[in-house]
Amino acid sequence: MTLVAGVHESHGATFEERGGVRVAAEYGRPDRAARAVRNVVGTIEMGYGVLTVTGDDRVEFVDNAVSNRVPHEDGAGCYALLCDPQGRIETDLHIYNAGERLLLFTPPERAAPVAEDWSEKTFIQDVEIEVATEAFGVFGVHGAKATEKIASVLNGASTPETHLEFVRGTMGDDGVTVIRGDGLTGEEGYEVVCTADVAQSVFDTLINNGLNAAPFGYRTWDALTLEAGTPLFETELEGEIPNVLGLRNALDFEKGCYVGQEVVSRVANRGQPSRRLVGLRPETLPEPGATVLAGGETVGEVTRATESPMLEAPIALALVKFGAATDDLAIDGDGEEHPAARGSLPFVDGSDRSARLPDYGEG
Repeated sequence: MTLVAGVHESHGATFEERGGVRVAAEYGRPDRAARAVRNVVGTIEMGYGVLTVTGDDRVEFVDNAVSNRVPHEDGAGCYALLCDPQGRIETDLHIYNAGERLLLFTPPERAAPVAEDWSEKTFIQDVEIEVATEAFGVFGVHGAKATEKIASVLNGASTPETHLEFVRGTMGDDGVTVIRGDGLTGEEGYEVVCTADVAQSVFDTLINNGLNAAPFGYRTWDALTLEAGTPLFETELEGEIPNVLGLRNALDFEKGCYVGQEVVSRVANRGQPSRRLVGLRPETLPEPGATVLAGGETVGEVTRATESPMLEAPIALALVKFGAATDDLAIDGDGEEHPAARGSLPFVDGSDRSARLPDYGEG
């Protein structure tokens, strides 16, 4: 649920639902907003689900559940997955150690199910899990000059330098936490977290104070993350084994057991998954689910496609058979084959690289 609908509306936003949450979709020209991010900086209200985990056993409990190692030090974060027993992704999440509590960002529709499931597993451990989605505002600040933007309005702290590191400070009279993002748009990025009661003030500061930042919506987010080669939960991650997506940044192969670890490790030890995520440059814009062909043989399907604002041409992500031929590619749309070429990821080079760029450990 957006906390600053009035501000969005004043900038001409239209809205849509994603994961059951109302978010700003666009402000009239999503392609122009994308170019503003690439060239300068923009800001977006993120529609996360938010969980807080407290209690003396909070780090141990969450660490035992997820695919990556949860940091013990205040001010540090990680990207991790919750998998089912078959190793398929049920949720992706960012986890931040905020001293006496862990703060977790999830896809919006997954916060309540995760909280319910974990609450049934605490047993004698000192752990309390709460859904806190409506208690926090989270704003993404992305772009070639995102660091300059944050520095121009953040008081009491320097901008964090390492991915998923965070600092505490103020913007005007409002207390904020500023997290260094992990490059999902292919640009320098930060997330500004505040309590819900000051969300409107903080958003106004991000747009208008210091170095101005153009507001942008989720349709621009989709285009930017696709240009950056970033797989997203709703379109690529959900239901897949992480090895298929090359999500090595979400996996710690040295940590203890978690649900699905046996499958993930077995696929890793085998050397390659059955499928992989690739970039395509189709001649015409395909629909999600369209069949990918190589030499007339079905080798995969499109997960997401868009008209790239920077390339001014269609681009797509697709899951295809590992080792499939990369020449004579086509996409079958409505029974008609349209030529496509393999595109290297990222499609667009920016001021940062997405930590989710597929990495299959080759070479």
